[in-house]
Amino acid sequence: MSTTTETRPPTGRDADDVIRVIGARVNNLRDVSLEIPKRRLTVFTGVSGSGKSSLVFDTVAAESQRLINETYSSFVQGFMPSLARPDVDVLEGLTTAIIVDQQRMGADPRSTVGTATDANAMLRILFSRLGRPYVGSAQAFSFNVASISGSGAVTTTRAGQEVKERRSFSVTGGMCPRCEGRGAVNDIDLTQLYDASKSLGGGALTIPGYSMDGWFGRIFAGAGFDLDLPIARYPAKQLADLLHAAPRKIKVDGVNLTYEGLIPRLRKSVLSKDVDALQPHVRAFVDRAVTFTTCPECDGTRLTEAARSAKIDGLSIADACAMQISDLAAWVRQLDEPSVAPLLGVLRGTLDSFAEIGLGYLSLDRASGTLSGGESQRTKMVRHLGSALTDVTYVFDEPTIGLHPHDIERMNSLLLRLRDKGNTVLVVEHKPEAIVIADHVVDLGPGAGTEGGRICFEGTVDGLRASGTVTGRHLEDRARLKDAVRSPHGAIEVRGASEHNLLDVDVDVPLGVLVVVTGVAGSGKSSLVHGSLRGRDGVVVVDQAPIRGSRRSNPATYTGLLDPIRKAFAKANGVKPALFSANSEGACPSCNGAGVVYTDLAMMAGVATTCEVCEGRRFSADVLGYTFGGRDISEVLAMSITQAEAFFADGDGRLPAAHTILRHLVDVGLGYVSLGQPLTTLSGGERQRLKLATHLGDKGVVVVLDEPTTGLHLADVDQLLALLDRLVDGGKSLVVIEHHQAVMAHADWIIDLGPGAGRDGGRVVFEGTPADLVADASTLTGQHLAGYVGA
Repeated sequence: MSTTTETRPPTGRDADDVIRVIGARVNNLRDVSLEIPKRRLTVFTGVSGSGKSSLVFDTVAAESQRLINETYSSFVQGFMPSLARPDVDVLEGLTTAIIVDQQRMGADPRSTVGTATDANAMLRILFSRLGRPYVGSAQAFSFNVASISGSGAVTTTRAGQEVKERRSFSVTGGMCPRCEGRGAVNDIDLTQLYDASKSLGGGALTIPGYSMDGWFGRIFAGAGFDLDLPIARYPAKQLADLLHAAPRKIKVDGVNLTYEGLIPRLRKSVLSKDVDALQPHVRAFVDRAVTFTTCPECDGTRLTEAARSAKIDGLSIADACAMQISDLAAWVRQLDEPSVAPLLGVLRGTLDSFAEIGLGYLSLDRASGTLSGGESQRTKMVRHLGSALTDVTYVFDEPTIGLHPHDIERMNSLLLRLRDKGNTVLVVEHKPEAIVIADHVVDLGPGAGTEGGRICFEGTVDGLRASGTVTGRHLEDRARLKDAVRSPHGAIEVRGASEHNLLDVDVDVPLGVLVVVTGVAGSGKSSLVHGSLRGRDGVVVVDQAPIRGSRRSNPATYTGLLDPIRKAFAKANGVKPALFSANSEGACPSCNGAGVVYTDLAMMAGVATTCEVCEGRRFSADVLGYTFGGRDISEVLAMSITQAEAFFADGDGRLPAAHTILRHLVDVGLGYVSLGQPLTTLSGGERQRLKLATHLGDKGVVVVLDEPTTGLHLADVDQLLALLDRLVDGGKSLVVIEHHQAVMAHADWIIDLGPGAGRDGGRVVFEGTPADLVADASTLTGQHLAGYVGA
């Protein structure tokens, strides 16, 4: 690894030179106090769950944003998210914080790289001014604006008298009317929606979540359906009503409700969202029931024929958005029109920033929901690279995620450039290549969860190496090539793969072994794996997409762990299992099972106070009187996964069904997470490992993992490799998209894509063992892996 980058010593301890934190207690932080040097690059390290994000994002950045919001009028604050003050005694020296995280930029299928960065808005203005033939204003080129016309009543004042009159109006938008700006249309297989031989009451509907036990059953009955009649015996009119009825008001048990046919409801509730962001079981249903095809009217461009007819130098706005951004930047540079010179200058700068940040291979029409966490984070960086602001605090969450070792140097230079402009740069990071450029390092730990939350080291990188902390000991870790690799048994054949930038790729993916797919960012790895393997029989994709659910959802509910626990409590006490659900009959009547009472303070941050009745335990007093193994249900949910695994292993708490699930959670490195921790607080890497845990018991399947080292500390990578070995030795086939050299070195087979990104990639440049890749050394991956194992 290169350590030639010049770092700067911390500034003095003057109040103007540091961000001073005293007594931070957010999440697992234990009265943490430290001084963060301003106008320097500080990297925060530590094992997963040690408190890095709690300190950087939930304390420093959150308070900065809250204070900025308070500078606006109360009227404006009413339209902004309400932020509570972090639990900290003193926070001094804060500057404006700009957070550049890994959160996806939105699940709306109409959100694209162009709309998310304003590049599309500038192109729309450009084509409305220079495009010929002239078709209208900038909104005529927007696929988010529909063309509508009509008339309405308008009240005006004339000579002091109010006069009502009707006026006609017309809006010319660029939205394709057939696909409504989505670029694709869908057909639904009715046989996947219901079993016609069954009645509604007998479980005919096979759509996830459509149970007749709750409100759905009442709604269908209230809409006039016979719940005991098989659907096959429905008259044609009633079947059409079941499938296609427009929304209509009905009254059920005195409550006003809305009935709507299955297909329009599905289109609104499921198909209007980014399919990749759906819960796994809903995604599986969509894969079975829905066929997506390119819109035949707009050919996938999302735009009306009029919008596509206007051209500049023979290029339409649809053509421009479909171009690789690096090519589009070259096209814009050759435009010379004084009337729009300022616009061209800003557009050129924005497009050049994409190339500079390593995203020149994308196109502006790429759906933002299809970007990886790393690509999303770098896309957000685009708007900041040309900023003239100084003395700003930039906060990054593992900016090297999704980056090939070849690309990390470029990211490092961007971070240093932001620092050199006079900004404070705070980075949460695990990769040694990114840690070594730090001016200042803060290492948290020593462990995770309740075992973390303390400052273990502050100082220079050299000081970290000599510190003896977990991070310091592992900073120079290197892997070695395996002495022997496994032999495959069969293969999945991929033929003519052409999604995104893939160039009719033919490749055989071996089965029964650990396959690592690698290559520089944008080379086509995800396009190959997800585009060619997802949806095949026996293939399970475990990615980092958000897990849908409310703040009441937690690891116990997501994994199904709570079911055997509730049944065990019910059996031990002779009562109903529903009593042991904070979302059902067992909920505290005062807080409805939330554990806290929320008070809305309008434009000010709402206040969440611990429920005085249940003292935050979420359950009613009667339920808390029931125990299993000497613990009540709230005490069980407060356990860490490691504690719960020991509790349910033997003794009075022995429960094999729960212990098996907990063992899987420990195996994937989530032992520090509590059973009741809200899923909304988990990182992308933690979400992926949680999903993986639910598939560890599956027999003989192909499991696809997308960068499983995301969020993993250096010390945890060995544990991940041991888990991958156990999965393969247990009969699974693993296909792993990964950049971490330790995982590459541990693979049985490597498929390397490239040689570059975008149109310069999309080819398989190497297939073989890691040893052969190192010996070949003809690809960027091979060169970096050779340096890693030989260092």
